[in-house]
Amino acid sequence: MSDADAGSDSNPYLRAPPTEFDPIDSLSRDEGAKQAELLREAIREHDYRYYVDADPLVSDAAYDALFGRLQDLEDAFDLDTTGSPTSRVGGTPLDELETVEHVAPMLSIDQSTEAEELREFDERVRRTVGEVAYVCEPKFDGLSLEVVYEDGEFVHAATRGDGQRGDDVSAQVKTIPAVPLRLRGDYPETLAVRGEVYMPKPAFADLNRERVEAGDEPFANPRNAAAGTLRNLDPSVVASRPLSIFFYDILDASEMPDTQWESLDDLRDWGLRVADRIERVEDVEGAIDYRNRMQAARDDLDYEIDGTVIKVDSREARERLGEKSRSVRWAFAYKFPARQEVTILRDIVVQVGRTGRLTPVALLDPVDVGGVTVSRATLHNPDEIESLGVAIGDTVRIKRAGDVIPQVVEVVEAGEQHSSARRTESDEDAGGSYEFPDECPVCGSVVDRDGPLAFCSGGLSCPAQREASIGHFAIKSAMDIDGLGGERVSQLVEEGLVESVADLYDLTVEDLEALDGWGETSARNLVESVAESKRPTLDSFLVGLGIPEVGEATARGLAREFGSIDAFPLGSDTDEAEFDAFEAQLQTVDDVGETVAHHIRDFFENEDNRAVVRALLDRGVEPEPVESGGDELDGLTFVVTGTLSVPRSDVTELVERHGGSVTGSVSGNTDYLVVGENPGQSKRDDADERDVPVRDESAFAELLAERGIDYPPA
Repeated sequence: MSDADAGSDSNPYLRAPPTEFDPIDSLSRDEGAKQAELLREAIREHDYRYYVDADPLVSDAAYDALFGRLQDLEDAFDLDTTGSPTSRVGGTPLDELETVEHVAPMLSIDQSTEAEELREFDERVRRTVGEVAYVCEPKFDGLSLEVVYEDGEFVHAATRGDGQRGDDVSAQVKTIPAVPLRLRGDYPETLAVRGEVYMPKPAFADLNRERVEAGDEPFANPRNAAAGTLRNLDPSVVASRPLSIFFYDILDASEMPDTQWESLDDLRDWGLRVADRIERVEDVEGAIDYRNRMQAARDDLDYEIDGTVIKVDSREARERLGEKSRSVRWAFAYKFPARQEVTILRDIVVQVGRTGRLTPVALLDPVDVGGVTVSRATLHNPDEIESLGVAIGDTVRIKRAGDVIPQVVEVVEAGEQHSSARRTESDEDAGGSYEFPDECPVCGSVVDRDGPLAFCSGGLSCPAQREASIGHFAIKSAMDIDGLGGERVSQLVEEGLVESVADLYDLTVEDLEALDGWGETSARNLVESVAESKRPTLDSFLVGLGIPEVGEATARGLAREFGSIDAFPLGSDTDEAEFDAFEAQLQTVDDVGETVAHHIRDFFENEDNRAVVRALLDRGVEPEPVESGGDELDGLTFVVTGTLSVPRSDVTELVERHGGSVTGSVSGNTDYLVVGENPGQSKRDDADERDVPVRDESAFAELLAERGIDYPPA
């Protein structure tokens, strides 16, 4: 499956190409189409030579002339531009980013800055699979991405998201020149690869200079610039910014190589850009030496890295090592120490989050920390302030944890305010560090302390919590309301149209059309999306309420235990005995221990929160009761590969509700592999090797029906 003559010398536009062309009106349509195809092949080769090989064949001016000619031909003869290099220039702005299922899970990896923890990782590996070689790679500080090809053609790209699903950023990624729209060489029929989108440091500096000159706020660092750009809904904006990418893993393919080292060679052969500072070492000490050399060289690189990644080379050994729920057991990130600098703390402000947690933030004299200007840093919580003994005016040491999040490490020198109030051994009652407020700085409610943490007791009556709760209420895993991003939520709150999530159900098209930036279509779409959200599943409704410590898994457990929203304490006159019984029942739910149960009780014990829930029910929101399910699938473990007719999360919920489990990889404990469309070959091979029964979706439905379970789930 080789690319058609892309690198052939018979193409006149490869070497010393002409930059002056015959008038287009002198060409027939067939002649124009033939010239356009030659130009496309040449431009793809020039992109590869420039972005992957770093060995361009032509000057920038010659490239621009070829590209311009291709655009003119496509426009003049109305040629199909699917897969053409000209499709990189952007496209119609998107209304929002869709969520897509990954072809294969994009799991994280364990990490540490300590060599001893890497050695412990190595010991665990060798205990399981014996001696192994490692492939050592830079740990890029960008945005992780899945890119999928079929028959060598770009199909789609998605962000990592939660590891199972991510945002579809295909339109944006197509504009990145280093991402080939067509593969080279002998590529597999289906291919899903993982890479890291980043912004080169010199390009980042130029972009920030342009933003400052235009009066715009500069980006904080290259990673934020890359992430913000890639999620921009206007592909033409993405195309105008200097993003690039490194590819480093094959997630799934119709033919999988035997080692990581071979994988990297294959990626290069297929025209996918791979970093050149990658090494294969024979033991963990070689990996430690590699990391130390990369740390010394990091400032000389034109891209940001925050450590190195050490991967078991053998794929067979990887499969034996397996994975945990969120991370793999065959790779480890050996991070660099955080960069640190000293500056003066000028003020402390307290921010209020969605759950009411109060987070103190230090305002600093701007200081450069590892190439990033830092003017704010977290102080974590009241206990951290007391432990540091920090006060306004102190000279403090700042570090960027993971080279991203600035935080205060220690007081280097006390300021005048602090010195005059600092405790002494003879005066233990004297003042010292910054005094944390007893009242919420936003709503004035009493601040409650929970160990080292502080929370506003105002619940959803607190404006800060209210605005954040509205945005959270709308997310896909909750009420799934399209078109309700952060800026629109702020606008609705500022205009007085929405004070709580219940007010969303009172919005009219006329209300929204009267606001800046809204048209009839966008207004009608939001009102319809809100109306369509009135019949959520109970677990989605519980996620939407934003109860501290209640994510999707815990919400499913609560929904199975309580069955209906009516089983929760919602009355205005609910007494303490009822809450005691409620808390006791909570602790019978899987994964709900004493602390989580206490958080859930606190949420429902707040009358303002209960009032919001009652208001939602009064406006016609009807969380669908959850049947108690049963043990029809008790003891059965399923693995799903490919795309089914229903979301994989719905399949997981259905299986779990009836006593079974769904895991991410085939092992000796797997009972069935369920195969949808475009399945991963590696899971099928694993199933064949372990004699695991394979069922397509139809056979899976029959298996469930035999046990009295309806499929697909309603």
